[in-house]
Amino acid sequence: MVSSLNHTGTQVTEFLMICFPGMQDTQHWLSLVLAPLLVLALGANFLLLLAIWQEASLHKPMYYLLAILSVLDVILCLTVIPKVLFIFWFDMKPISFMGCFLQMFIMNTFLPMESSTFLVMAYDRYMAICHPLRYPSFITEQFVINAAIFIIFRNLLATLPTPILAARLNYCASNVVENCICANISVAKLSCGDIHINKLYQFVSVWCLLGSDLVLILLSYCFILSAVMHLQSGDASTKALSTCGSHLILILFFYTLLLVFIFTNKAGKKVSPEVPILLNVLHHLIPPALNPIVYGVRTQEIKQGIIKLFKYQC
Repeated sequence: MVSSLNHTGTQVTEFLMICFPGMQDTQHWLSLVLAPLLVLALGANFLLLLAIWQEASLHKPMYYLLAILSVLDVILCLTVIPKVLFIFWFDMKPISFMGCFLQMFIMNTFLPMESSTFLVMAYDRYMAICHPLRYPSFITEQFVINAAIFIIFRNLLATLPTPILAARLNYCASNVVENCICANISVAKLSCGDIHINKLYQFVSVWCLLGSDLVLILLSYCFILSAVMHLQSGDASTKALSTCGSHLILILFFYTLLLVFIFTNKAGKKVSPEVPILLNVLHHLIPPALNPIVYGVRTQEIKQGIIKLFKYQC
């Protein structure tokens, strides 16, 4: 497979994903970690979705939002990890031109959708604790539908230009992507054109979407903490905080891993190039594996729903 093309007008029709450039002989050992995590993530999320669908007691807005999060997790997992494993196991490095930009579109759109879902879930907890009397009339199934529409269209409109700008570039040189996935900059830098607009738009869109979500989430938890501190009963305070515990754990893990990836990527030559690549892959796998487990362990209603599901199957 030719990995470098001349500049006489020949266009790239596919890309070669070489994953970890400095670990070509040993990178396949990573599949011993990635494959079980993929099975765990898919199995746990499908089990959670099935429990929410089957168990009537889980037919509530809070659990519908969790179901949306699980669907997004499954899509992100299936978009990235199987291709990475195929590269490790079968040396299936080629990816078509359109396939690469489709993967880029899904990653750039669904990751902010997950962040927006965390924001809506934080608002749900804010209403439940700070305005408990208004909660049943305000947080309804219609609220979940409106939230889903907001999550889809807000992030779709904001992130769609990223793969479009990258696809419109003139790819007439190397077609080797030094990454496991079709990340925007990893692909765009292979073009023969100017990519400053691509870099600028990705920077602005990422920080506007994820940054605003994080600020609003932190603000909601400031209000929640203030409300909890004014509760007279210690048991009431503990119960209120426990309802937010699972959500807060997942938020902290999601944004911490994302920020570590961003700052590691910006560190450039100070950090091995394999580190941001690995963090990017893990960010599409570990949160999807962790989310349903944390909720399943810490939420009694979900735990009971899963137990009933197994009893029903038996």
